[in-house]
Amino acid sequence: MPIQAVARPAPPPGTDGLSSEEAAERLARDGPNVLVPATGRSRLARWLRPFADPMVALLLVAGPTYAVLGDAVDAAITLVAILPIAAIGWLLESRAERVLDRLRGLSAPLAVVWRNGHHQTVPAEELVVGDLVLVQEGDVIPADGEVVVATQLMVDESALTGESLPAAKGGDDLVVRAGTTVLSGRGIARVTATGAATEYGTIGRLVARIRPPRTPLQTAVGRLVRVVGAGAFGFCVAVFVVERINGGSWGDALIAAVSLGIAAVPEEFPMVYTLYLALGAWRLAKDRALVRALTGVETLGATSLIAVDKTGTLTLGQLEVGALVPDDGGYGVLHAALLASEPLPFDPLDQALARRAAAAGIGQPPPEGLVVDHPFDAVLRRVTHVWADGDGHGYTVAAKGALEGLVALTGERDGALPTEAQRLARRGMRVIAVAEGRLDAPTGTRAGDEACLRLVGLVAFSDPVRPGVEGALAECRTAGVRVVMVTGDHPATAQAVAEELGLGDAVVTGDEVDAADDAELDRRAADAHLFVRTRPDQKHRLIQSFRRQGHVVAMTGDGINDAPALREADVGVAMGLRGTEVAREAATLVLLDDDFTTIVRAVRDARRIVDNLRRAFGYLVAFHPPLLLAALVVPLLGRPLLLLPAQLVALELILHPVISVVFEREPAAADVMQRPPRPAKESLVGRHALRPLALGLTLSAATVGAYLFALGRMPVGQARGVGWAVLLAGQTSLVFVCRAPARPCWRHLGRADVSLWLAAGVMALALAVTVYVGPVGRALQLHPFPAQWWLVVVALAGGATLWSEGAA
Repeated sequence: MPIQAVARPAPPPGTDGLSSEEAAERLARDGPNVLVPATGRSRLARWLRPFADPMVALLLVAGPTYAVLGDAVDAAITLVAILPIAAIGWLLESRAERVLDRLRGLSAPLAVVWRNGHHQTVPAEELVVGDLVLVQEGDVIPADGEVVVATQLMVDESALTGESLPAAKGGDDLVVRAGTTVLSGRGIARVTATGAATEYGTIGRLVARIRPPRTPLQTAVGRLVRVVGAGAFGFCVAVFVVERINGGSWGDALIAAVSLGIAAVPEEFPMVYTLYLALGAWRLAKDRALVRALTGVETLGATSLIAVDKTGTLTLGQLEVGALVPDDGGYGVLHAALLASEPLPFDPLDQALARRAAAAGIGQPPPEGLVVDHPFDAVLRRVTHVWADGDGHGYTVAAKGALEGLVALTGERDGALPTEAQRLARRGMRVIAVAEGRLDAPTGTRAGDEACLRLVGLVAFSDPVRPGVEGALAECRTAGVRVVMVTGDHPATAQAVAEELGLGDAVVTGDEVDAADDAELDRRAADAHLFVRTRPDQKHRLIQSFRRQGHVVAMTGDGINDAPALREADVGVAMGLRGTEVAREAATLVLLDDDFTTIVRAVRDARRIVDNLRRAFGYLVAFHPPLLLAALVVPLLGRPLLLLPAQLVALELILHPVISVVFEREPAAADVMQRPPRPAKESLVGRHALRPLALGLTLSAATVGAYLFALGRMPVGQARGVGWAVLLAGQTSLVFVCRAPARPCWRHLGRADVSLWLAAGVMALALAVTVYVGPVGRALQLHPFPAQWWLVVVALAGGATLWSEGAA
């Protein structure tokens, strides 16, 4: 007997859909069906963005100034130095845009509509209210609508509602929403809202109104540059005036003032900050974490609370067979459930049953054996199949569905199964019953075929916890990072997962969030670990509460409903595979493998980056005083300038970034995830700068002293070469000293990265080239000095920087 085919859905009789003219009028009236308005910058804006960097802006001002003064060499060096800084920005921008373009491709671009009496395929943006849209397995629903025809239509709404279980469309539930996914079946929906009027679009508007906060370090670096820059401006004016009083020309006075400005303004702080975050972002991208905003790398290092979405984040986001009743190895209830499933499964429950059956060694029955298919009935709440036995001597009937319906059908009142069903439901599982029977021949009616059925048992489905999540959460606890679950799912389901992972049992519901004012919400949120049945606006409010409590908050999620909270959080972390376009656009970090453990690795590496930034900033604090005091003291004494603009630019933009890489490559400390998060308002300079500042002052004295002493014994060019050599040799020594401030530098030389020796070699080569290579030396106004003065250089550079190692 051939299988009974399921008819393809068609619009209700007499319905031809909209005409092309009606569709065009409504499209002009309501606008395109754009769920996520484009927020990306234009190509011109992306190209110009690197020039907004403070260092680039300073060089763009300085270069033309030198050109006007007739100093072509300094102008050229300054302007050429812009290129590597801009290149880093362009490289990161293009990489991020390419990956995000691939991620946006996950959205459905086309829709099948019923217009002018027949099917048409149109761009999803051209859908209008009133259109009849055909949806089927695998489709992303392109607009909000109401189902008018449905055949076994199951929709995954977890991205919008947080509910992990599929929703059957038909009967009382006819609403479909943009951005949700059709898991099985097919149907026709009449569009009721498009674009910004959809639930998806409403959340997108909320996201657009939220302005991401500046990171703590970003604020601190900006404040440092502004304060020191203002002070430097005052000193520049003073030096200019003193030079004029001492008889210097307008040009000489201006060069002295500009030199002091370059030496004093710590413009390399934001440059090194950006460089470290860029390198960190590059490493994270190779580890399957795409950074959409570089500042998120730094903020992760201070994260003290992670608000975690459940479905698809802590869990796999797919159903698996969690329990069988009775558990007889599968050849009873599991075999019957497999017979009640589709031969080529597409429903998540059927697929889960097929995987469990394969693991138990139960083969999938051949499709040709299915002779009658009674599809899922929304009223009866069951599906029934009739299979021909292989020996040709009868038929097997199998059904699966709601326990209550099968109990009523079979008349069996076994008290054990309802009790077990309630127990499994309390564990957050979805429970179905399975029945089986024998027929001599199909009866031709559903009621007749199902009359032989008898209850076999229960199958319970769960959304399993992701592998590695339990260990990742344990690592968060040892690192002092609080983890809470914020989900739209049912309390029983969420509590079951929370219990399995040891998240705690204090629960707050979405209704309780609504009922509480801000003060009460802060009190409740401070103690709870589980927030259930939460709407998008409630998630957003919870993130605000956590931040009011002083937490640096990371929010992980994948759904449309997570987007407002992702944008409000200090770090929004979206899932790249399961994640919706809205979630990815709102997030700071996109996990390309949807693995929660990746965020823990990202936190670990972010802490390493912050530790290394502290080392680098310490070096910068020691680096600046020699430049500043040389540019300030020498003109005040009426002596020729020691450091000219070309030398300062060469030192800061050519050699200094190379040395900074040494600190960036330092491995994470053994206790990096065993200490509490860095306080959000803690400065990376502050008290940690005292020792580097002292080192910088002693190197300043050695550099300026050597230059002034040499001026009385040799020409200016040679004396300038002596001062330059002391400065450069001392800066090389500072790298070794600042690399490990807690212990003497000679104790870790054996474990030093090759970059340390490379940087030392570059510095030595730069010193030799700038002093002894004629064209370079003449361009920088440095001349070779007598060989015996190298003893003075080594003694002063070493003594000025190694004095503190005994106390380390």
